Amino acid sequence: MIDVSSGYMALQNLYSEYSACLDQGDFEKWPDFFLEECEYRIQPRENYDRKLPLSIIWLESKGMLKDRVYGIRETLYHDPYYQRHIVAAPRVLAADDNEIRSEANYLVLRTKQDEFSEVFNVGRYIDVVRKTDEGLKFKSRLCIFDSELVPNSIIYPL
Repeated sequence: MIDVSSGYMALQNLYSEYSACLDQGDFEKWPDFFLEECEYRIQPRENYDRKLPLSIIWLESKGMLKDRVYGIRETLYHDPYYQRHIVAAPRVLAADDNEIRSEANYLVLRTKQDEFSEVFNVGRYIDVVRKTDEGLKFKSRLCIFDSELVPNSIIYPL
């Protein structure tokens, strides 16, 4: 079993570093938070609750995450904006020697140049985190957002 105190601190640190990476716009480092074989999904709560697979973004490997970063930097046209993540302390749902299943509520604020900040996305992360030699990594990160409405489109990871 993962040591509750040190394992929890490592989990909290993973969540904090993940948010800081995205808030700083350091998207090239974002795939490093994941295993090679991983899943990253942004999905409306209604679809998740009804077990419907439709998602706004569904990436199934670290290579696909890297492609998303390339798209953000090189091919997608959009008004740049800043993100600020506010993430609750993770709640551990289950843990063993190799994996932690956890979830945490999140709030993402968006700020465009010359505009007021706005609530961009609210929901919860549902995660499977694996213990590796390099520390904790996401095996799966589901971003389940509460509203069915998404302003414009989601460009940056949540």
